[in-house]
Amino acid sequence: MSKHTLPLLARLNWYWLLQVSGWLCVPLFFLSYSIGARVPAGLVAVCWWGGAWGLILSDLWHRVLKLRVPSDRHLKWRYLALAVLLLGVVHTAMQVFGFVIFKPFGAIHGLEWLPNALIFWCGLHLAWNVCYMAALALRRANRYEAEALRLEIQAKDTELRALQAQVNPHFFFNSMNSVRALIYEDQHAAARMIDQLASLMRYALQSGHADTVALAAEMEAVQAYLAIEKIRFEERMRVSVQVEAGLEQVRIPPMALQTLVENAVKYGVETNADGSEIRIVARRVDGMIRIEIANAGAIVPYANSTKVGLVNTRKRLALALGASAHLDLSENGGWVRATLTVPATAIHAALEAA
Repeated sequence: MSKHTLPLLARLNWYWLLQVSGWLCVPLFFLSYSIGARVPAGLVAVCWWGGAWGLILSDLWHRVLKLRVPSDRHLKWRYLALAVLLLGVVHTAMQVFGFVIFKPFGAIHGLEWLPNALIFWCGLHLAWNVCYMAALALRRANRYEAEALRLEIQAKDTELRALQAQVNPHFFFNSMNSVRALIYEDQHAAARMIDQLASLMRYALQSGHADTVALAAEMEAVQAYLAIEKIRFEERMRVSVQVEAGLEQVRIPPMALQTLVENAVKYGVETNADGSEIRIVARRVDGMIRIEIANAGAIVPYANSTKVGLVNTRKRLALALGASAHLDLSENGGWVRATLTVPATAIHAALEAA
């Protein structure tokens, strides 16, 4: 982001803005005691002289801090106290010099006022240093928070990529088993299956670099997969797809829907002599987007591959879309339903990105 595209408040030089306005208040504070009275020109000059030297000394100390103290370290309090005392002494000396130059009250008689002046200027520089250290601590905390957020996002992205890397080998291993089973029965059908598998591989490679893909793109991959299995199972597998209008751009993790459909085929069609219908339904329900994959059968209690696939999909959903996205597996009336629920904002995010 260029400097000109930043908001106005971010482009302001807050250090000099606060420096000038802060030290400007010092002579105004002194002169406020003389409101309504005639103020000698020499006294006005001394007041502004004190404010100017406060600006100069504090800026010099600021530059020393930047050169000598790393931004990620704290200045020890004993050094800070010594610096405040030194700044106060120098400032008081310059104020005495100002009285000598401008002579607001004529010649200086006595030095009884010096201790009070020293305490005053030391107090001002102490207040300046406290404010400056507080600003540094706040900036340091913001930087640490931004770095922690960056590391968290990087860790999330790394975990998501690792989970996606688990999906593709699992899917292609099962697909190659399907090709192997068919190649001895019908070589032409096996060739068509390999063509469909090639398109699936292309989709998997292209989508592997994205956290989410459009439902329409995922459905194309699912249709290619179902075409592969249709060659293998023929009439044993029936497919029903109902996607509500306007949901084509819903964002879901790549290969998530395909993994659920693969489980439905494996445990609903392959293990059933009569096969099964595979129902895919996507619709809006209670402000959420619900995508349901159903097959006839029962939940297999010791299906390790199914368990891995579901755990993987749940993790990728949470990482890509947040805690409101979830996956549920249920059995009711002889049907197993895998229900993938994502927030309706998944559509708005896709439209904004477009």
